[in-house]
Amino acid sequence: MSVLNASRTPVLARVGALALPRVSTSVAVAAMSAISLAPGLLPRSAVLQGVFSGLLVAVGLLAMWAFSAVARRLVPDRVKARFDERHWRITAFGLSTAGTAVAMFAAAGWQNSLRAAMGAPPAGLIHWAEAGCIASLTALALWGLGVGLSKALRWMGFARSVGALVMGVLGVQLVVGPAVWNGLADSFDKSNAYIDTALTQPLSASATGSSESLISWTSMGAEGRKFIAAGEDSVRVYAGVDSAPDTASRAALAVSELDRVGGFARNSVVVAVPTGSGWIDTHAVDGIEQRFGGDVAIVGQQYSDAPSWATFLFSRDDAEESATALFTAVGSHIAAMPAEERPDLFLYGQSLGAVGGSAALTESSATVPCDVLWAGPPAGATRTDGATVLANTSDPVVWWSPALATQKPDLSRAVQDGPIPQWIPGVTFLQTTVDMLGSLGVPAGHGHRYGTDQGTALGTCS
Repeated sequence: MSVLNASRTPVLARVGALALPRVSTSVAVAAMSAISLAPGLLPRSAVLQGVFSGLLVAVGLLAMWAFSAVARRLVPDRVKARFDERHWRITAFGLSTAGTAVAMFAAAGWQNSLRAAMGAPPAGLIHWAEAGCIASLTALALWGLGVGLSKALRWMGFARSVGALVMGVLGVQLVVGPAVWNGLADSFDKSNAYIDTALTQPLSASATGSSESLISWTSMGAEGRKFIAAGEDSVRVYAGVDSAPDTASRAALAVSELDRVGGFARNSVVVAVPTGSGWIDTHAVDGIEQRFGGDVAIVGQQYSDAPSWATFLFSRDDAEESATALFTAVGSHIAAMPAEERPDLFLYGQSLGAVGGSAALTESSATVPCDVLWAGPPAGATRTDGATVLANTSDPVVWWSPALATQKPDLSRAVQDGPIPQWIPGVTFLQTTVDMLGSLGVPAGHGHRYGTDQGTALGTCS
């Protein structure tokens, strides 16, 4: 052997001896990376993309690990050895690396097309480098946690494993649960303190929340106080969850207060159904005032102080009951007025507010509004027949429902505000679920953010 060949051989040998992942590992990483990088609806931060990709990769690795554990018992050793020979590992690793690179290149182009449509700067190499690092760290951490937990449970045995899991769940509930709720309570108190110092109680006796009001300033809650304090030309009434003990009594109180402050003397009355937290979009209120020139009364009733997603999943009936009670009470009061004095009645709701408002429009209802407007109505949960609908094609709330996993979304009432991704069974559902986290982090007119047309688009009485 020549000196030249002798110098080359150790280097090539070391390269050839590099450990390569199993075929199953390469397949799992490539497949889950491609799924996590599939087209979504909204621009995504490096952190969100990285955590999502890392989570899916970790799930894929753990699933493949579990599958391999079963396959080892069923597949003969000679077949396993042949399938996992080094040349198969090299082939799988090369193809998975190339496939992941193509998926990332395509994702970069798609993300930049979304960003261009929504007025955001393009994502460069640093963005994707950060996403890749975060994805790797997330996948490794979750993989290590899953393997470590599995080994610990195997070491303890079945009975002790079940006992440990039960004690662990109880420990989380007893230790972490109170800490989380205390933290939320502290945040809520701080937000209330900020609002109370930034917003002052109305001095005019004709304003809701004043010393003469039937609804106290403190009982309206944080969102109610913001809604009332921002009033200019319109009459505003808001009943919080603490304003009365139940839904019916809150609706009756809101109607009495609306009558006291002269709301029924205005030309139009808009029943605004808030979101789960009690929030009424200021853009909608500004649009309503523009639409009616200030000659309008807006009344809302809170049914929850939890985030809309939590209320949508666990307490949707509260939204529907509250909206029905308020809309019926206001409509009944207007119907009892002399015909020549009756104001026009309208109904508005955004997101979960649209779900609640939709329930109020039953066929048996004696109250018929002049027009109804839903902004960002959740897919499959809102009756849109005869209603004015504002929906962005980039709004994940308009897309998301369990049916999205197997069926294309109905975007017939949505306005295209950006590129629309190709629907992929299962994958689009995952992507839309992640996009829900950033649905409000975009300019108005995109995602789940709507502008003053929430009010200006209201129609007229026929």
